Amino acid sequence: MRSCVLLSGLSNVCSYGDAVIELDHSVGLILKELRTLGIAENTFVFFTSDNGAALMSGPKQGGSNGPFLCGKETTFEGGMREPAIAWWPGHIKAGQVSYQLGSVMDLFTTSLSLAGLPPLSDRVIDGLDLSPVLLQNTVIDRPIFYYRGNEMMAVRVGLYKAHYWTWSNSWEELMKGINFCPGQHVTGVTTHTQQEHTMQPLIFHLGQDPGEKYPISVLSEEYQAVLRHVTALVNEHRKALVPGVPQLNMCDLAVMNWAPEGCQQLGKCLKPPESAPWKCEWPH
Repeated sequence: MRSCVLLSGLSNVCSYGDAVIELDHSVGLILKELRTLGIAENTFVFFTSDNGAALMSGPKQGGSNGPFLCGKETTFEGGMREPAIAWWPGHIKAGQVSYQLGSVMDLFTTSLSLAGLPPLSDRVIDGLDLSPVLLQNTVIDRPIFYYRGNEMMAVRVGLYKAHYWTWSNSWEELMKGINFCPGQHVTGVTTHTQQEHTMQPLIFHLGQDPGEKYPISVLSEEYQAVLRHVTALVNEHRKALVPGVPQLNMCDLAVMNWAPEGCQQLGKCLKPPESAPWKCEWPH
């Protein structure tokens, strides 16, 4: 992570904070240029992240997930829940707040709709069209399925979330000082082995327990009602699921950036090795 010299040292949270300030400044410049060019009302801007803060990076090095559990690379809320900002002057009302569940996969379908283009009909498109949410501030009732690799780990439905598997990161990584949930141990939840709960999922009410610390009692009527609803959605999801060919399980050192920006001036550019891809294994 690199901060430009102009903004370096402005924050009190090291280079990460400086990078956030630089990002904020850069986005502001882009929006200003859109207005200057007179195309702001014809430009849809969507700002979000692909995951929660990388807590394993260390204090002041990876941000904060507030009250949410764990961080990047987990399927707890701290790893999967991110805020988003949609900007389109003259179309999206300024200042409105939406509690719509969304996925970055929705951006493709939504962008097609905003551009007046029909969705592709020759393949299954996972994303939903969220244009009614953006333009009319409606709410679409939909589940979100949390995957880690090829395994469905959890399901979010409204304010409820059911964990079918729990895992933070391996004991091997933890012993090396890598912790995906620093200071957030929850017995039976932030496990360092892959724990299966498919027969009796752990269910949380995120409105009352955003930190996923207190599972709803399996003996309660609330648990049983939520379980029936979630089970039906999971069965429907799995019935329609078409497994794809994994695209993230191949490693190749040649595709790494061997000549990062500025290496010429420092005389530090490296020559990439010959391409030799192999099937790699990820411990998390």
